[in-house]
Amino acid sequence: MNKYLFLILFSVICSGAWAQVSNQPRPQLSKSIPADSLSYLSPKDYIIGGVTVSGTKYLEKDVLITISKLNKGDKISLPGEASANVIKALWEQGLFDDVKLNITKISIDTIYLDIAIQERPRLSRLHLLGIRKGEAEDVQKKLNDKSGKIVNENLLNTITNVIKKHFNEKGYLNTTVDIQQRKDPSDANSLILDVHVDKKQKVKINSVVFEGNTVFSQKKLRGFMKNTREKKWYHLFGSKKFMRDKYEEDKQGLVEKLQEKGYRDAEIIGDSVWKHDEKTVNVKVKLYEGPKYYFGKITFSGNSKYPTSFLTNFLRIRKGEVFSEENLTKRLSGPTANGDDISSLYLNDGYLTYQADPVQTKIYNDTIDIDIRMYEGPQYTINRVIVKGNDVTNDKVVQRVIRTLPGQKFSKEAIVRSTRDITTLGNFDESKTEPKPTNIQPQDGTVDIVYNVVEKPSDQVELSGGFGGGQLVGTLGLTFNNFSIKNLFNGKAYRPLPKGDGEKLSLRGQSNGQNYQNFSFTFSEPWLGGKKPIYFSVSAYTQLSSNASVYEKSDPNYYNLRINGAGITLGEQLKVPDNLFQLNYSLNVDHYSLNNYPGYLFKNGNSWNIKLTQEFSRNSLDQPIFPTSGSNIKFTVQVTPPYSLFNGVNYVIATPQQRYQFVEYHKWKFEAQWFQKIIGKLVLKGQTQFGFMGSYNTAVGQAPFERFKLGGDGMQSYQFLQGSEIIGLRGYKNFSIVPEGSGYNADNNPGSPIFNKYMLELRHPLIDGQSAKIVLLAFAEGGNVYNRFADFTPFNVKRSAGFGARIFLPIFGLLGLDYGYGFDTIPGATDANKGQFHFSISQSLNGGFN
Repeated sequence: MNKYLFLILFSVICSGAWAQVSNQPRPQLSKSIPADSLSYLSPKDYIIGGVTVSGTKYLEKDVLITISKLNKGDKISLPGEASANVIKALWEQGLFDDVKLNITKISIDTIYLDIAIQERPRLSRLHLLGIRKGEAEDVQKKLNDKSGKIVNENLLNTITNVIKKHFNEKGYLNTTVDIQQRKDPSDANSLILDVHVDKKQKVKINSVVFEGNTVFSQKKLRGFMKNTREKKWYHLFGSKKFMRDKYEEDKQGLVEKLQEKGYRDAEIIGDSVWKHDEKTVNVKVKLYEGPKYYFGKITFSGNSKYPTSFLTNFLRIRKGEVFSEENLTKRLSGPTANGDDISSLYLNDGYLTYQADPVQTKIYNDTIDIDIRMYEGPQYTINRVIVKGNDVTNDKVVQRVIRTLPGQKFSKEAIVRSTRDITTLGNFDESKTEPKPTNIQPQDGTVDIVYNVVEKPSDQVELSGGFGGGQLVGTLGLTFNNFSIKNLFNGKAYRPLPKGDGEKLSLRGQSNGQNYQNFSFTFSEPWLGGKKPIYFSVSAYTQLSSNASVYEKSDPNYYNLRINGAGITLGEQLKVPDNLFQLNYSLNVDHYSLNNYPGYLFKNGNSWNIKLTQEFSRNSLDQPIFPTSGSNIKFTVQVTPPYSLFNGVNYVIATPQQRYQFVEYHKWKFEAQWFQKIIGKLVLKGQTQFGFMGSYNTAVGQAPFERFKLGGDGMQSYQFLQGSEIIGLRGYKNFSIVPEGSGYNADNNPGSPIFNKYMLELRHPLIDGQSAKIVLLAFAEGGNVYNRFADFTPFNVKRSAGFGARIFLPIFGLLGLDYGYGFDTIPGATDANKGQFHFSISQSLNGGFN
């Protein structure tokens, strides 16, 4: 009796163990096999005659058989542990909802098996809910590779972690993700995941504290962590959100700053971040500052091109100075602002493979001796110069501005200047213009230079409406910045217009109907003749201003002004003082025909303005659209013939028509800008302007044209009073600033012969890409106008401040919106200052001095 009870108990235990291991029903027999043919009480050995797989849809059958380890010809004991292991091995893959091992046939001692599986459903689509469309698109890009994957816990965890990491990096540390599954009606074995994302609020930093610091104050250390800022109202720059990647960067930067100050052993020995409340976290950083070190003896070895004494003086680091690896590396390898590091010294003289390895040879007390081990290598000569990526612009347009020529010694300075000149062409993406030395041949000392460029849209379309002179004006402008006039009659060259020669063609028209029309044409060639950088341009325009919409031409109140003009300009790039200087000469002829027209010193008659202009300039700006360094300086002299000295007119009794038939004056202007990076991408722009217009003969008096009008957005496009030079001063209405006591106002302002203006502007790019650039700015400026030098007071200016933005789209040019607040009242015009919005179109961020 006991023996039978033992056998029954043993059978139950084995059956339970089988079910526990496989989590599935025990191997089932096919219907053709008698159920009692196998017994757990008497297992039997078989030879595997074959293995098949059923139920697969996506998985490879051979792979599954390999995982099962059921090989034809192997022995297997059934029922027993071997069959349980088969199911366990397949189940552990996490790919199935059901796994069975079936017997399809038994022939004497040979058995045939079938692995019957039911695959888990796969992911067909993700629906991201609870976030904006743009955010969903960004997240979706990171999850695109999950489509078609089996939906299991691992996939769900991966999706959750990817989404949380994405938003954590943007400051949303409390993001939650809830994933719900539903069947895909179009595919029975697929699932759609509805992913509900709740970003919560951005987490900011409540406090940043330091431990272990004895030399550096809490405030000083916080200043070193520019992207980990406390939530304070006075922190205008730098993020106040906690972002893990920025925090890690700041920790590294903190150590580098301490080492730069001489604390070479400084390190972070611990840090922690913990929740302060639902919106903020606290940050604590534990420091070890260590002792402060100083430079000891500095020696050079391996140098033959330059003697040690010369290199020591050029290095400009003296014994006893605070030790700074960063400063030493900068002085050895650059980059320095003036290119006066030792690396530039060698690289500008052909030593392409120059290397300098500073070795700390001795550390005693607080002093470190340095031996700078030099490898000069051979001097390299340029073999070939190659331009890649210019699909539209012809090779000659790029190559003629390149200053690294075959046969010349390799020069880093020449490569940097060539890169700058390529970007100023305006046809390529500045951020993607990349010079690269290649095919370096030490045996013969030659190297090739490859300039990789990326074309960008350079043509511009201006289609806009604006207010000028109190009326709505429509504008249509077309500017082709990479034109080719030589292919004008070559039908095959049209794409859709002939392009590729770097010439510029501009066509522009403005009108508000009967009252105002203005049409202009400009063509310029930067390399006249193709061999030298001789700038040539020709322009013409015609303008009509009237009140024809109100009065008939026969009405005595009718007035009109017709201006026709043409000009030609020749310019040359100078070599002395350096090749950044440009000298331009322009000859312009303007004809004014006035019929009862107000706003000038006379109302009726004809006047000719024949002027010769000389412009002497130097432009070292690093970028044409958004400069971050360099300067732009212009000195301009404009003169007309002194008609009064030889025309025999008695100006004491002359009529206005006689006095102004030929306008005479001399005009002098000085304009200067400079740009400097302050911190990160924040750029400071400084600007000053001065203009003076004089006369040859006091009996003639000041000319009625070419005067200065100050105030407003500085746009000449939407103002009717051509013949004046418009100077912007934000925060004030257009042309509203007039000399004190003159009796003029914005409506009857003929302009002034003297002006000055100063400006400071902070700029920071919000978007800096190829397809669009958005720049935010804040400004403070001041300026004034005067009728006489006796009244000129340089710092008696009308002041304003404000903020704005510039949006650059390659096809439309530059769009600007500013809000300025004028602090000084204008006599007779109480509404001319205070808050003013200014809108501008196609004004440059660098070249325009408005």
